[in-house]
Amino acid sequence: MKFLKGTKINSIFTGSCPVCQNESMYTVKNPYNVTSTLTMQERCSHCNTKYKIEPSFFFGAMYVSYPIGLIFGAVCLFITYILLKLSLYTSYVVLIIFMILCLPIILRLSRNVWINIFMHFDKTK
Repeated sequence: MKFLKGTKINSIFTGSCPVCQNESMYTVKNPYNVTSTLTMQERCSHCNTKYKIEPSFFFGAMYVSYPIGLIFGAVCLFITYILLKLSLYTSYVVLIIFMILCLPIILRLSRNVWINIFMHFDKTK
């Protein structure tokens, strides 16, 4: 994703610092490490950007996680019910399992989108 460096898309999908995009915001890269899915660095070691702008800053990410979850769910239902022509009941079971498995990814994506709304890339850092 080197060609996307400097864009919000790069920061959102890689979980890198929104200002310099040189370091991961999370202490552990694997989102499925359940004990540290949302554990973030306090600051970027490269540009010294503080990630938690104010107390409870990431509560706003809940508003972002809802539409992201809807997109994941709609894609899953489209594939299972429309393309694969599974029954509605089977599609719902697959949807529930899929959403549970995607929860750590959705949580991180929503945090990444939320912080990128308020911070912007700076090539000088």
